[in-house]
Amino acid sequence: MNLENYFPVLLFILVGIGVGVVPQVLGRVLAPHKPDAQKLSPYECGFEAFEDARMKFDVRYYLVAILFILFDLEVAFLVPWSVAMRDVGMLGFWSMMIFLGVLTIGLVFEWKKGALDWE
Repeated sequence: MNLENYFPVLLFILVGIGVGVVPQVLGRVLAPHKPDAQKLSPYECGFEAFEDARMKFDVRYYLVAILFILFDLEVAFLVPWSVAMRDVGMLGFWSMMIFLGVLTIGLVFEWKKGALDWE
């Protein structure tokens, strides 16, 4: 077993650590460090927080997020399927059509329930 074969791996690890650590060290050394009360105060979106952080959110935010993840996942399945379309044959084609049909039924259901309506 020759250790020269592992040199690219070691080099890759060292470059990765360097890319992660060197900018932080340079920023700490070269940047001005003058903390004051305003810089050290907690903030959110540039202004002082004035309400409880545990306030209730509308369920529609979560519903839209879940729908986005669902249809984003659909694309993650469609791209490899379309690339390998000739290799999967008719069974693969009809399997994807069933998958898309179930997703379409889910989309119609959500649409009819008003999940996509925004007030």
